[in-house]
Amino acid sequence: MELASCLPLVGIPVVVAGFALRFNPLLVVTAAGLATGLAVGMDIGVLLETFGEKFLNSRQLATFILILPVIGLLERYGLKERAQQWIAGIRSATTARVLMLYFVVREATAALGLINLGGHAQTVRPLLAPMAEGAAANRLGDLPEALRDRIRAHAAACDNVAVFFGEDIFIAFGAVLLMDAFLKENGITDVEPLHIGLWAIPTALCALLIHMSRLARLDASLQREVAAWRARREVSA
Repeated sequence: MELASCLPLVGIPVVVAGFALRFNPLLVVTAAGLATGLAVGMDIGVLLETFGEKFLNSRQLATFILILPVIGLLERYGLKERAQQWIAGIRSATTARVLMLYFVVREATAALGLINLGGHAQTVRPLLAPMAEGAAANRLGDLPEALRDRIRAHAAACDNVAVFFGEDIFIAFGAVLLMDAFLKENGITDVEPLHIGLWAIPTALCALLIHMSRLARLDASLQREVAAWRARREVSA
């Protein structure tokens, strides 16, 4: 293989090394893009122009410029505390039930193409995680920090899993269209996006059932861990 044909791949080791050394991900990706562009002979002006164009065309621009500051302002004025107080007023609410409800709603809306209705920045951090923690604190009392981190991890996992398996049902989703184009390029023309979406439904249902079974055991697990934590505190006291 000629050296010139490998130059576009120079960004890969930059990404691997940067992530391995735990540098800032945005800095690593930017450095990899610059290294790749310069390696293939792009003019620095054209390279920077390309970066700016892609940034302005990115759908994530609204998330960084609009959503995050708004969420930060709401958090500063007590959004998390209000969410915890509200969920504490619902006697039947538990951590597992809150997460189960969110998972079902999130997967169903993702299947309809409404991906941006939820997300880590706009829903999980300011609302879902505090509500799940509030439900646990309402039933179990004071919680250790490690247990709070575990609840937050479950909240984040609910969003990830629900979106990952739900979005493939929506036939206009980019991954579905990519699979359809790939199949047609390789001579498989009898598969339509609708077929791909329909065959994604069993997988989404399996993900739903598996995750529900995990969450069904969460409340009992939290209760055991809180009891063990309190016993250790009493012994150490």
